Amino acid sequence: MRNSILFFSLIVLIITTTIIKNSSKNLENQIFIKNENINILKNKYELVLLEFNFLTSPKQLLDYQSQYFENNLISKDITKMKLIREQNEKLIISEFHKNIFNNE
Repeated sequence: MRNSILFFSLIVLIITTTIIKNSSKNLENQIFIKNENINILKNKYELVLLEFNFLTSPKQLLDYQSQYFENNLISKDITKMKLIREQNEKLIISEFHKNIFNNE
């Protein structure tokens, strides 16, 4: 009788250990996946923030130009830019700044 109780308790302990181990492994996998997603989102956030900083400050962009590009970039007047698009197999050239406000 004593042997059967000991055997039964040992089997129960093995089963519970297996269940706990599997559940902890599943939780660990979920945590890993969440951390990877967070890292991906952090990288995207940093890139978007960098892009935002470049686009919101032309003066800062000119400072970076002098630091990194050594006069490889030139500034352009947006009113002198043209928009080229294809329509019915023809090229149409129009003013760029007018199309910005008209959403064409």
